[in-house]
Parts: sequence; C-alpha cells; structure tokens
Amino acid sequence: MVDWDVYLVTGESLSAGRTTREVVEAAIAGGVGVVQLREKDRSARERYEMGRQIRELTREAGVTFVVNDRVDIAQALDADGVHLGDDDLPVPVARELLGPEAVVGRSVSTVAEAEAAVTAGADYLGVGTVYQTDSKADIPEEDHGVGPERVAAITDAVDVPVVGIGGITAENAAEVVRAGADGVAVITAITRADDPEAATAALREAVRRGREA
Repeated sequence: MVDWDVYLVTGESLSAGRTTREVVEAAIAGGVGVVQLREKDRSARERYEMGRQIRELTREAGVTFVVNDRVDIAQALDADGVHLGDDDLPVPVARELLGPEAVVGRSVSTVAEAEAAVTAGADYLGVGTVYQTDSKADIPEEDHGVGPERVAAITDAVDVPVVGIGGITAENAAEVVRAGADGVAVITAITRADDPEAATAALREAVRRGREA
C-alpha cells in the first residue's frame, strides 16, 4: 500500500549543495512515503547511478520509489513504478513494459486530462502546478497556479489517488488536502530546507491536519 502523504521529487541542482542521496536519507527519516527520481538536467547514465543509491535506500525503508519519465531507467532500477508527462510514453505502453504490479502515475492539470489518464490505466495523478513555482519550468504557462479549486474538481471526477504538486509548503499543504488531495508532492520544500528531515515531518503533519479538518 502506497503512503501518499508526502511525495518527494528529487532535484540535486535544487538541493542547497547536498547530494540527492543525503536529501532522500533525511526525507526517509522524516517520514516520506514516495520518492520520485527526477533529475531532468542529468544524463540517463547519471540518473541511473543516482537511482541505484535511491533504490537501495527506499527498499530498505519500505518507501515507494518511482522514476520520472523514463520507463527504461525504471526497469533497470527495478523501481516500483514510473511517473509520466505529456511527452512520455502512453500509460498503457508503460504498463505493458513494467507489468501489472507497477505504479504508473500521470501529470495532469485539467479534469479532462485526469479522466483520460484514469481511463488509460493510471494508478494515481499528480495535479498541478497548484501554486506558482520556479521548480517546474517545463510546465506550460496556463498550467501554473491552477489552485486548490482545480484539485477539488479533479478529485471529484476520478477515483484514484491524487497528489497536488507545485509551490506546496507546510503552510499551504493542509489546504490542498482539504480540497481532496491524498497527499502533496514537493521539490524545494524539502530539498532546499535547512533541515530536510524536519521539513518532511512538518509537511506530513500539515497533511494530517488537512485530512482531519
């Protein structure tokens, strides 16, 4: 069973001089439930080498490990799954390659995209960007800052887990969960934090507050 509360998306260039391994170790100590290997500015080989370390850490901790975009790297690392965007392989193709037990996620920004992704077989959705952020420069302008209202519309329309992403912090995470999200996905709220372990724990507590509200 996947723990969606806090979902870390890695980015060593956004990690305040720390390695991705160091950030992931701290996030695991803080209670992270999912780690996604992103590292879009690295080569496939570099992502694979980083991923080998992360796969070892997440397996030992029982944390779900997914790879952004690259089904081949997910296969090579024996990852738990993959997270796909508009320019990646279609969900059914990823499913065929990774098998029925794999966790296949899809980035969406509208209700129509969400419904199409679920119909195609996505296991969960990353919705965003919820708030304005500089960490996702590859997102079209119209998909920046869709707000908790869009999260609510999408969660009402689908029956798979939804995580909000984009500009989320411990201060606004509860609002995203109150809108219907099962958890929050973050990059810099953990990677740039003075104490990534404490930042992860604070996000987890905020998610729980949102769920109880």
